[in-house]
Amino acid sequence: MHQTNIWQQSWIMVRRNLIHTRRMPEMLSDVTIQPIMFVVLFAYVFGPAISLGVPGVSYKEYLLPGIMGQTIVFTAFIVATGITADIEKGIVDRFRSLPIRRSSVLVGRSIASLIHSSIGIVVMAVTGLIIGWRITTSVGEGILGFALVLLFGFGMIWFGVLIGSWLRSVEAVNGFMFTLLFPLTFVSNAFVPTANMQPWLRAIAEWNPLSALVQAMRILWGNGPEAAETAAWPMRHPELATLIWAIVLTAVFAPFAVRGYNRRTAD
Repeated sequence: MHQTNIWQQSWIMVRRNLIHTRRMPEMLSDVTIQPIMFVVLFAYVFGPAISLGVPGVSYKEYLLPGIMGQTIVFTAFIVATGITADIEKGIVDRFRSLPIRRSSVLVGRSIASLIHSSIGIVVMAVTGLIIGWRITTSVGEGILGFALVLLFGFGMIWFGVLIGSWLRSVEAVNGFMFTLLFPLTFVSNAFVPTANMQPWLRAIAEWNPLSALVQAMRILWGNGPEAAETAAWPMRHPELATLIWAIVLTAVFAPFAVRGYNRRTAD
């Protein structure tokens, strides 16, 4: 009998998840309809009432990196609900009866979730181009900005694996992730500058990992100014800070996620 290696097994899991999405296209609503809705709402409804206080920068340009950052953070939500649903429905038990490594299920789910969220990034980029958003820097800087988004998303995926393995139902995952991720995205620089926040709130926002990612995208794409000298270190060095955050998230959550998943799916 032909034996497959872990990468082949992981790719089979990726294909399984993508086929599932293709058969149920409504599963893409969270990375298609919702991001478009956020872009339109903030750009045309809330945008005129928000003053950036930054000459030469439109709110539409300022907004797009923030919306993309929010979407990639919610990658954790997608993978957490997917893993919990698979465990609840007994799909993981079927996988255990196959001659595949348990880790290939996690790798496959992680890559599929990253592809899922990448679709949202593409949709938002196209929507942004339609409403007037542009990347005004070099091709290399533009690509680096998108690479940082995906790298950060990979770190968030392992957090999602941990939560999906820890909580016992999809409803519990939904409640926990909404409670945690919505404050994370709004107490940041994703939608408004941090300069006018209360000092204690500004400190929290500027040390928020999402803020570093969003600031990095704005700088790399020419969508916002450099941070002031009074800003926190991650805001003054956003590319390096984002890289550090992505590595830390992966290094901290991945071991616990694998351990939690193995314990949850043990005999």
